[in-house]
Amino acid sequence: MKIRDALRLLAVALALTVVAAACSEDDTPDEPASAAADSSADPDTAVDAEESPQQDEASADDDGTAAEAPDEEEPAEPTEPAEPAVEEPEDQPPATTEPAGPKRVAYLSASSANTFLLASVGEMERLADENNIELVEFDAQFNADLQTTQFQDAVASGQYDGIILVALNGPGLVPDVEAALDAGLEIVLFNQIVGDDLSTNEPQVDGIAASILAPPVVTGERAGRLTVQACAGLDPCRVVYIFGIRGIPLDVALRQGFDSVVADQPNIEIVAEGEGQYLGPEGGINAIQDIMQAQPDFDVVVGADQPLQGIELVLTDEGKLDDVALIGLGGSSPAIEGIRDGRWFATVFYAPASEGRLAMEAMIAALEDGTYTGGVDPNGGFVDEGMVTSANVDQFTPEWDG
Repeated sequence: MKIRDALRLLAVALALTVVAAACSEDDTPDEPASAAADSSADPDTAVDAEESPQQDEASADDDGTAAEAPDEEEPAEPTEPAEPAVEEPEDQPPATTEPAGPKRVAYLSASSANTFLLASVGEMERLADENNIELVEFDAQFNADLQTTQFQDAVASGQYDGIILVALNGPGLVPDVEAALDAGLEIVLFNQIVGDDLSTNEPQVDGIAASILAPPVVTGERAGRLTVQACAGLDPCRVVYIFGIRGIPLDVALRQGFDSVVADQPNIEIVAEGEGQYLGPEGGINAIQDIMQAQPDFDVVVGADQPLQGIELVLTDEGKLDDVALIGLGGSSPAIEGIRDGRWFATVFYAPASEGRLAMEAMIAALEDGTYTGGVDPNGGFVDEGMVTSANVDQFTPEWDG
């Protein structure tokens, strides 16, 4: 019975050994089963296992499975420090210079209300706008003293690069023009002379850039020659002479030229004088009405185009127009039409728009490169020296409305 029990116990032990081996194989899948069996059967291996428990612990996780050894990484090769990135410059617009500011030119007008000069300033303003010039007008209102003050103030202000001047007192303005030139301003004259010689359009002050005008003495001579034509066959020929503004250098010179021609004509007699201004028909109306009270009979009237328009109205009302020859100074639209229609005898042609254009062109040339134009007669190239009659009227185109 004891032998039988012993055999049973031995069988149980063997079965337990097999079960244990199977369990050990499940816990260590990476180790072959034969190795596990050999280890349990080899006493040396068992002894080694007992002598190095730490090795087993290091090779197994807490749950009894072997820990995977970490992959050994290749040591990183040293790299050179990266160079700092160079930023490409952004495209910049090309450098530009600030445009130069406009030049400033003072225009000293004899009168801003004068219809002749209105045609001139229109051309000056057009060219000023096209050439980056600021044109500033000063109105002297036909007052020579006021114009002198305006001129001096313009120079003293230091705000102007040049002055365009229609002088009311040419001889008296010489010192002021010299002072302006010394201050570095460019000076252009038009329509009127600065100086004592009223028979030339050449500048009479050194440094003046240009003088754009018909010499008033010459204009007076032309009016005298037309008067001689109108008086042909009349003896006596009674003439009424209408000043623009009595006593100013312009009118003095005009009368001087006129007298130099008619003085030698024995049939011509100046029977009356008046003053019609240069502003329009009203001055002529007043002047001729006053004259007619004392001198109702005359054959010729000589005067600027503006007052002559008013004189025509009075003579028409009085029924005298057909018996009187009207001779104007200016070449305006009413004068040209009157000559064409037979109501006026003649006029001395002026081109105020051309004068203004030539004056501003001369100023531009002086400001840009110091060019000096000198004296220019804007009327010198006209047919018959600008003496308009019924014989040549179709060759003239007026530049102002009178």
